[in-house]
Amino acid sequence: MATKTKKNPKDKYKPNQFVVHPHHGAARVLRKVNKNVEIFVDGEPKSKRIQYFEIEVLMDGLTVMVPVEAVDEVIRPVISKSAVSRKVFPIFKEKPEEAGTNWSRWYKVLTEKMTSGDVIQVAEVVRDLSHAQINKGISPALKRMLAKARMTLASEIACALEIDEEAAVEKINQYLPEEEPDDGL
Repeated sequence: MATKTKKNPKDKYKPNQFVVHPHHGAARVLRKVNKNVEIFVDGEPKSKRIQYFEIEVLMDGLTVMVPVEAVDEVIRPVISKSAVSRKVFPIFKEKPEEAGTNWSRWYKVLTEKMTSGDVIQVAEVVRDLSHAQINKGISPALKRMLAKARMTLASEIACALEIDEEAAVEKINQYLPEEEPDDGL
């Protein structure tokens, strides 16, 4: 019986490969670099050589250094093309979660979903906030969160479907239901 060997984190990502960072969205691996960093051991400075993946965030060109030894906790591969249509877009047809009476709890849940790095949870944020915006209106803070969620989601969908971000935004808009406010009639 053959055993499956775990891939060495140093070999996990290659230059030009697309990945997702939970706080920044889709990114491209630029290269692997070694840096000397100063750490303190028992109050004494020591120099340590650490290997990083240098990634460029697609939305804003920000460069982020991800330690190779922590790569599995920080970045992940982009969702597959088939998973976009099988898992992401169907989220928009599900019943949205609403704030209810505990707005601060809802805001916390939305924030946790945004920082999870999970594309499904980010899609849920887009669905829930889009629904709330159409039907009740949302605060400026939630409008910013919705804009960030839409761009984060669009950046990953663009990578997965090999389209530009504008086309990805159009796809998201196609799948989001257009609801009219309830006039009580």
